This record gives sequence, structure tokens and C-alpha cells, in this order.
Amino acid sequence: MSKKVAMVSLGCPKNQVDAEQMLYTLKSAGYELVPEEAEADVIIINTCGFIEDAKEEAIENILEASRYKSEGRLKLLVVTGCLAERYRDDITEEIPEVDMVVGIGSNGKIAELIENALNGKVENSYGEKFSLDLDGKRILGGAPYTAYVKIADGCDNCCTYCAIPLIRGRSRSRKIESIVEEVRDLASRGVTEIVITAQDTTAYGIDLYGEYALARLLRELCKIEGIHWIRTLYTYPEKITDELLFAIRDEEKLCKYLDIPIQHCNNKILKRMNRKGDKASLEKTLARIREVIPDITLRTTLITGFPGESEEDFCELAEFVKKWRFDRLGCFAYSAEEDTPAADYPDQVDPQIKLDRSENIMNEQMTIAAEKNAEKIGSEVEVLIEGYDNFIRCYYGRSPADAPEIDGKIFFITNSPKVIGDYVRVRINDSIEYDLLGEEIYESAE
Repeated sequence: MSKKVAMVSLGCPKNQVDAEQMLYTLKSAGYELVPEEAEADVIIINTCGFIEDAKEEAIENILEASRYKSEGRLKLLVVTGCLAERYRDDITEEIPEVDMVVGIGSNGKIAELIENALNGKVENSYGEKFSLDLDGKRILGGAPYTAYVKIADGCDNCCTYCAIPLIRGRSRSRKIESIVEEVRDLASRGVTEIVITAQDTTAYGIDLYGEYALARLLRELCKIEGIHWIRTLYTYPEKITDELLFAIRDEEKLCKYLDIPIQHCNNKILKRMNRKGDKASLEKTLARIREVIPDITLRTTLITGFPGESEEDFCELAEFVKKWRFDRLGCFAYSAEEDTPAADYPDQVDPQIKLDRSENIMNEQMTIAAEKNAEKIGSEVEVLIEGYDNFIRCYYGRSPADAPEIDGKIFFITNSPKVIGDYVRVRINDSIEYDLLGEEIYESAE
């Protein structure tokens, strides 16, 4: 009888790639992968441990899965991912429902560790961080037309609020040839949209080639037949080069889209965060991006309530948001993470003030987003079809300006059945909050 494994993967796209590699390892070892936890002999919770909310979500999922020991057929509950790497033996000590903890450096041994545990030899395992295989094969867990491609792991930025260097270690890049080979394989399996990800994609290649090589990599990926869209996440402003901007401007397959997590604009706060550059250099970069690529879609993330943030500092950030009018923006109240320098700063901001400031920024962004969406009415866009909404009876999807899972949708009417994963032209007729409404454009008969 085959042993059945179910996996719940939480957190960021980078974590999803790790999960997909583990699934491939397990299937290759003869395990049957099942979608429902109730059917599984083994449940793996691949956790995120980046901020407090992510930790709470991980614990909720662990406790929810544990009930299948009595209600289902569950024999082994395994925790992997960032929370496993960060808290190690604390997990089994504080959450006795967990049978085994596997750190990221032992992901490649997941099948062997599970086999041993099912045979009575349960052992937590924590390999060296650099043992995580970045080039491993994967079983795609999401939509068949979209895939995240992790080009590097770890981070050297050492922002004072961030635990990623503690969890993932120093930045290390994959070779261009390996990434190209993976994307060719994905294209052969029907993937048409590639989303480039890493903790810091703009740092890609500096460790291997002695220079930032993201632009060179992207141009190589654009040569691959079958790939239609390529977008890049997690680009840091101080490393955005003209070479990268020219590639995005000139290559048809590169979405005119950049995700730039700036976190703040106040010079004092940026310095305390250990962010590179200052407000002047940040504004210079944003101006240069819009000069080179006027139709670029810019996404950013911000943190409010960082230790020492005064009301004046926050007002400066709010004015910055109004001035630069980002197309996409997420704002989060600062979360003090254990073992990070900022957690020990003496001037912590009141939790309610942090939250109020975050909501203030998001309310302003909602107004900006609504105005920007209104400006798109009458325009024509290409849409990747993602599904059909039975309630409003129309298809929906995303444009090059919309990253999967985090940005808005485009709902459109059409006169004929469509295939999920295909691309169509849509004329925008209306907007609702962060989403757009439209209709398919048909080629006129000559």
C-alpha cells in the first residue's frame, strides 16, 4: 500500500518553490501525493517565520492538521520551512502535536527522514543552510500556466528588522545556465508566465560573476520559446541599474512591472533600518525608472511604526506616498522579531499607533489606486485568463500590470468559451476598487 503525503505550504513564493522541490523528492521516492489532509498518512506544514502573523498562521495550521491523528489516518506530522529552521527543537517542545522538524538544509533528505520516522526512527534534522539545493526539480503546486523561479537564496542586506539572514544565511545565486534550463523545462510543460523571485533579485549574480547579472539573465530567458510573460519581484532600489531598465523597456516578454520594497523614505528611519541609500537617492531612482519606462507599473511595501518613528516621520512617509503615487502598495505595521537588532531598540512605538498609521497609508493608497484604475477606462490590455466566476458569469484574469496572488483582477465578458491559461485582448470599461471590468476585443473580419 502506498504511503500518502499531503503538504500545506505557507508564506512567500520562495517558500512555495522549496515545497514543490520536496514534493518532487517525495514522489520520486514512491510516495503518493494527495490534496486532502484527511487522506494523508503524513502531513507536512511548510512554514513561514518572517513576522509574528506568519508564525501564528503556521501554528494554527499545525494544530488544525494534528486533529487528523484522531479523525483521519495521520501517522506523522512534519514541520518544515522557515519556522522550522528558526525555532528548531523549540517546536517539538512547545507543540507536542508535531512529530518531526526538518530545517531547510535537510529538505533534500525529506523522503529518507519520513521513511525512517514511519519505521520508528523519528529524528529532527537541520542540515547546513547552504545544503538547500536551489537547482532541484519540482512538482508545480499552483496554476499550470504560471511558475515562480527562485534565482537565489539568502540575503546579505541585514536590515535591522529582518530575520531572513538568520534563517536563510548569506545570499547565493544560481548559475544562469541552470535557471535557463529550468525555464526551458517549465515552458515544455505548458508554463507561459515566469515570476522571478529571491530575497533580493537585484543582488543576483554578484557572488558568482562579480557584478549584478539580473539584466543578463532576463535577456537570456526572453529567448526561450513558449514563455510569454516574465516579471520580477523583490528588486532593491539601490541596485536597479540602467541595464536592467533598458532590458525591461526593450524586451517584449518582460512585463513593464517592478516590485521595489522601499519600506520608508525618512532618512533617520532608513538609517536605523540599515537600508542603503536615502530619500534623495530613492527619489532619483524612481524618477529614472519612470523616465526610461513611462508605462511602468510600480509596486512597493512600507513599514509604519518602526522604532523611533515620530509623527513627523510618518507624515513625511504619507506625503511621499501621495507624491509618487505607486500603482500597487502594501503597508504593514512593524513587527518586532526576535534576535533582530530593531527588536532591542528602546523607542518602540505603541502597537495601536503602528496599526493606525498603516491603515492611514492604505486608505490613501486606495484612493490613488481607484484614480489610476479610472484612468485605464477605455484602454486595451492583454489578459491571462485564470478562471470563470459563476456568480457574475464572466471570466477573470490578470494583465502584465498584475502579479499573481497579490494584485488585482480583470473581469471580462466574452461571446465564446475560453481556455484557462490562454491570453486575450480586453477593453476596460469600468473599475471597482482594485479590480477592472471589461470585454473581450474581437478581431474584425477583413
